Amino acid sequence: MGQWASWRFTISIALVCALAWLAYLPGLQGGFLFDDWVNLDALGAYGPVDNWATFWRYITAGTADPTGRPLALLSFLLDARDWPAEPLSFKRTNVLLHLLNGALLAVFMRQLGRVSFVQSNPRRIDIAAILGASLWLLHPLLVSTTLYVVQREAMLPATFTLLGLMGYVNGYKRLCAGRSSGAYLAIGAIAVCTLLATASKANGALLPLLALVVDRVFLIAQPTDERTAMKLRWTRFGVLLAPSLLILGYLAFMAVLGLASDAMPQGRPWTIHERLLTQARVILDYLQLLFLPQPYSNGLFNDQIAVSHGLLAPISTLWSVLALIALIVGALLLRTRLPILAGALLFYFCGQVMESSVLPLELSFEHRNYLPALMLFWPLGWWLAQAWAPAQRSDTLTILFRGLGIGLPLLLAGLTWLRSDLWGNATEQALLWARMNPNSARAQAFAAQTETRLGHPDRAIVRLRDAMTSMPADVQLTVNLADAWCAQGALPIEAEQSLANVLEDATRGETLVFGWLNRKLDAAELHPLRPCPDPEQLHNLVRAWSRNPAVETASGRRADTFHLEGRLHLLAGDAAAALTSFNAALRIGPTPAKALRQAALLANAGFPSLGLQHLAAYAAIDEKQANERVGMSWLHQKLLERQGYWQDELRQLRKALEAEAAKEGGGLSA
Repeated sequence: MGQWASWRFTISIALVCALAWLAYLPGLQGGFLFDDWVNLDALGAYGPVDNWATFWRYITAGTADPTGRPLALLSFLLDARDWPAEPLSFKRTNVLLHLLNGALLAVFMRQLGRVSFVQSNPRRIDIAAILGASLWLLHPLLVSTTLYVVQREAMLPATFTLLGLMGYVNGYKRLCAGRSSGAYLAIGAIAVCTLLATASKANGALLPLLALVVDRVFLIAQPTDERTAMKLRWTRFGVLLAPSLLILGYLAFMAVLGLASDAMPQGRPWTIHERLLTQARVILDYLQLLFLPQPYSNGLFNDQIAVSHGLLAPISTLWSVLALIALIVGALLLRTRLPILAGALLFYFCGQVMESSVLPLELSFEHRNYLPALMLFWPLGWWLAQAWAPAQRSDTLTILFRGLGIGLPLLLAGLTWLRSDLWGNATEQALLWARMNPNSARAQAFAAQTETRLGHPDRAIVRLRDAMTSMPADVQLTVNLADAWCAQGALPIEAEQSLANVLEDATRGETLVFGWLNRKLDAAELHPLRPCPDPEQLHNLVRAWSRNPAVETASGRRADTFHLEGRLHLLAGDAAAALTSFNAALRIGPTPAKALRQAALLANAGFPSLGLQHLAAYAAIDEKQANERVGMSWLHQKLLERQGYWQDELRQLRKALEAEAAKEGGGLSA
């Protein structure tokens, strides 16, 4: 009977995974989005990843988190070894990983149920696990994690969290059976899986805290042997309680620093105090989306969220804070009477403690629910599974519960199919998100880019002008409006002046502006007969940006303006002035990548001897820019130094420039 039950369980999970695969199938045709482009391009940053030297350069190239998320980067090699690449393989791997997580979740909840509720009907435990995992696996809110390629970084921590929890529960079970080796299994599972989860994304470090919730709510029994019980207590302290206190202590320290300064973190229009208040509303919005699923949501846009400036501004902040307190206190009080409900809620809130608290991340993203929501539907599954237990309900209720147990997963699969179909249609996706997020500058800019790309810049201009009536100082709206005008042939004087005013006064978006101006200079070099903006307009825009107080006071941004001015001089044919500007940029921020880029620009403009002079100026700078931050970025720079990567690149470029200068007959002089 036990073997037959295992087969039924396995077949049921396989059928649910097949249903999920069909629901996600339309989304496989979608393309890359936003952060995909700025993270996956590391696959080709140092050439194809086809040897050990480039492999180590790639795997240490991550810039997110102090860890750089190397395990997530490693997983992308399953899909491509160079960049650019096709998105289909990446998305397919994401979906398969999602199916794996759903299967692991079902196995874990079955394991936990059989360890914690030994008096319950085994069939009910199995069906509750299948239903709880199905509702999570098929939930439409998770589409924006699964089909957003770069969010594999959010999916892998869930994989290792589940594996770590399963190992810990198995170790606990062995300890309760009097086998002291269970302690080693529990310790090893939490330690190894925490490292792997954290190497995928920083919130993987929450595994000990999540395991502590599982332990304190569900794993109440103690080994009969005192020596074994002591091992269990030390195991709990060593791999659950102590690491959890370290994480919570760090977050508390960050909270004290943020609240004490009451200053806005760099690039954020809110303080830590305001972020904490806003997160109460955001988390309730998450819960609403989880328990009242919709075919479509706001997607990847969160810049329209109103910041809470106090408990009464807006008033919904107060109700949200009180609701969260009630849910958390209620879960703590009910953990013995309703352990599945209490454990699911406490697991969810602990899973949100890093990304939805004091760290100065963006206010909201749907993918932040992927790991915290793992156990959230187990209580519903447990409740519905009564219908499959022997004669505990009347016939009418049995039919109703069984109907819900079958109908809810099918309903979620249908909603997921609709949302997945949207993710497979880039044009409709951009336009629908813009309609759903009228106050999001990002959503309107994304839709305008899509309209311009499809040959409708006139529609993009109307859209952006309408958006700018309420957001006149938004950088991304104004630069995309300039792009739309250029797609029609020219940038009008009034549009140029409007953009210049925004660039001069903008308090955020410096990286966006620098990238946009660089791309426009690239286009002017490639298409010198009809550049848009024209050289004079580009000069005016760069000068306006250089007058921005935020740019004037930041050394890195001053280096950027010198770089742009050097490119403008090259465009005007004044190579000597370009060299002066490039040298000034190097003195502020001397990096080998910048020296190589600027020397190549001089050479491509027909001045290889000046390129050589620029490399000589770089070599003469005594103190090169050092990366003082301890983490993967520091390790990456050390690796490049050890491999002699920059020395080789500089030597090869110098040799090429010498050859070009010799051909000109000018030797190595300017």
